[in-house]
Amino acid sequence: MSETVTTTDTPLTQVLKPAEAKSLATHLDLHTAGDLIYHFPRRYDERGEQVDLHGLQIGEQVTVLAQVQSVSVKPMRQRKGNMLEITIGDGSGATLTCTFFNQAWRERDLKRGRWGLFAGKVTDFRGKRQLNSPAYQLLKADATQDEAAEEIEEFAGALIPVYPAAQAVPTWVIARCVRTLLETFQPPKDPLPATVRANRNLVGIGTALREVHRPSSKEALYAARKRLKWDEAFAVQLTLVQRRARAAAAPGRARPRVEGGILAKFDASLPYELTEGQAAVGEEIAADLAEPHPMHRLLQGEVGSGKTLVSVRAMLQVVDAGGQAALLAPTEVLAVQHYRGISAQLGALGRAGEIDGDPAGTQLALVTGSLGAAARRAALAKVADGTAGIVIGTHALLYEGVDFHDLGLVVVDEQHRFGVEQRDALRAKAATPPHVLVMTATPIPRTVAMTVYGDLETSTLSQLPRGRSPIASHVVPPEKPAFLDRAWRRLREEVQAGHQAYVVCPRIGDGGSDEEEEPPGDNEPARRPPLAVTEVAPILEEGPLHGLRIAVLHGKLPADEKDAIMRKFAAGDLDVLVATTVIEVGVDVPNATVMVIMDADRFGVSQLHQLRGRVGRGSAPGICLLVTESVEGTAARERLAAVASTTDGFKLSEIDLEQRREGDVLGASQSGRHSHLRLLSLLHDAKLITEARAEASELVGDDPSLKKYPALAASVAALVDEERAEYLEKG
Repeated sequence: MSETVTTTDTPLTQVLKPAEAKSLATHLDLHTAGDLIYHFPRRYDERGEQVDLHGLQIGEQVTVLAQVQSVSVKPMRQRKGNMLEITIGDGSGATLTCTFFNQAWRERDLKRGRWGLFAGKVTDFRGKRQLNSPAYQLLKADATQDEAAEEIEEFAGALIPVYPAAQAVPTWVIARCVRTLLETFQPPKDPLPATVRANRNLVGIGTALREVHRPSSKEALYAARKRLKWDEAFAVQLTLVQRRARAAAAPGRARPRVEGGILAKFDASLPYELTEGQAAVGEEIAADLAEPHPMHRLLQGEVGSGKTLVSVRAMLQVVDAGGQAALLAPTEVLAVQHYRGISAQLGALGRAGEIDGDPAGTQLALVTGSLGAAARRAALAKVADGTAGIVIGTHALLYEGVDFHDLGLVVVDEQHRFGVEQRDALRAKAATPPHVLVMTATPIPRTVAMTVYGDLETSTLSQLPRGRSPIASHVVPPEKPAFLDRAWRRLREEVQAGHQAYVVCPRIGDGGSDEEEEPPGDNEPARRPPLAVTEVAPILEEGPLHGLRIAVLHGKLPADEKDAIMRKFAAGDLDVLVATTVIEVGVDVPNATVMVIMDADRFGVSQLHQLRGRVGRGSAPGICLLVTESVEGTAARERLAAVASTTDGFKLSEIDLEQRREGDVLGASQSGRHSHLRLLSLLHDAKLITEARAEASELVGDDPSLKKYPALAASVAALVDEERAEYLEKG
């Protein structure tokens, strides 16, 4: 092992024993000193305040500091050999059993009274919690106080770091490797400008990296973590502020309002007044479109708040100014619905050139993958020569051969359904960078909006249009079977009153993979497969909903069949639609008043809120019934109770954020590469993120490319690699 200076770029093979370096590389993807030094502890145990065993959960990977209380060796009944069983405790009164198979020799080490660290997965055997063949490290039995202190020095004295570990590389092995590394580690030059460090009272990077691994006190640990969180927040915010600055400086084409144009006629034809929110957001967007730089704006709003109307008005402003607008929808069902809905809203203004059309209007075109050859040729011709001012479509808009005459505005519906490449492919079809409006009906907590959509201007519609009805939500629990019978009777009552209903299932069925299914949010034991549309529909037809007009809808049906079913449901010719989440966004049938969501615990909070928004869209109140097998006291049941308790999407988005890992929010799963964004909490670090945003804005305002701060620019590049930067780019 080397005694020379170790930098972040030094390979671990030059710092650690070969076996240690190989284990870290193989099991934890740690290859350099920088990888290891940024592999931060996920929590800290305190020596003297023993870990409380009472709170251990079955299935949890744990590391405990405990004392051996009893040892026994027993023959195994089912197979040859013996089993070593020890009981350990931590002084709190709780105990844990550790078992080792055919390893009786360990009895020599595991003497009663010995203290050690034990790591493994908590399992249940005949009502007792246990660890099977845990990894462990014992403290010396006869050590003096000084020797004992030295022995656990790798755990940083009084505060013992517990690292994200692997079965083959337990936390104390990582701690030992970090200790070895720190003996020769030379921290990098601090990339953070001294003025920022002083303004925000931040410790230096070298101090932070040492104290986060071997904290000398709780105060020092807090300061270290604050500095390292700051680095993560600052890197992300600098990336986004720089991108916003580049977008603001990029040349674009202004699309100002035209007096007496299609937009003015459309507004005059509306049978209702815009809400205050719709009017205010409309003015923001109109001002952006009039600028000679591309708009990059996020429009978020509650289910049913009127985002589509706002986007139609923006599209008409661009058409008035001689351009075209493209609306990109995530599913064919939604694209067709947008096409029909906008056509109906525009009326004669959307039928220019037809007998009953307004000659001062425009035309619409629908481009989807299932169009026949003749219809496709006709649609593409209208797009290419500019006859179609508004083009609505799915991913088919991105294909080669779809050419625009003058694409001035791209509207992306349900932004989270599209990747960077798809969005860029559509923007590339414009001669000059088009204006971009992205919409989401999934309310976004402020810190997420600032961190994930931070390069966009944000507009929010929180006001529901007049005439929307309240929605009551109830959990239908397994401990009261009669409640499910009552749910089906309630659905029948609504149908008998002239209304319609949805029954939603997580899976399509018939053995196929189901793209629409969202994985459960909890680490729960193995359970039955989620209920499927094709299984549930026949049971309902023959049983509790016998005699009602029922149809099935899911994403794998042929496009014309999906279209026919939606038409029949919208016309009132069907009573019940048994569907997957294909109805999650955009489906608007005001007569639908009931939604029964089967296996509701298999959906996320935001998705449940989206689904629920499909009812209560008319004058009659809506009801949403959340059917679950999850029992009281579980995280899944608490999640459903939260959804049932409020229709405030922004409050639910905070709950959703609490139950998701930060990496999911920041998109870590989109990149297989090693990332250093690991300490920042969007939920708990709102103040820090806001401060980082302010400092980033000031710094980029004075020095857009960070030429004065090359070390900072390099640090940002390391923390926010290109894949992550693309994920963060939502404009």
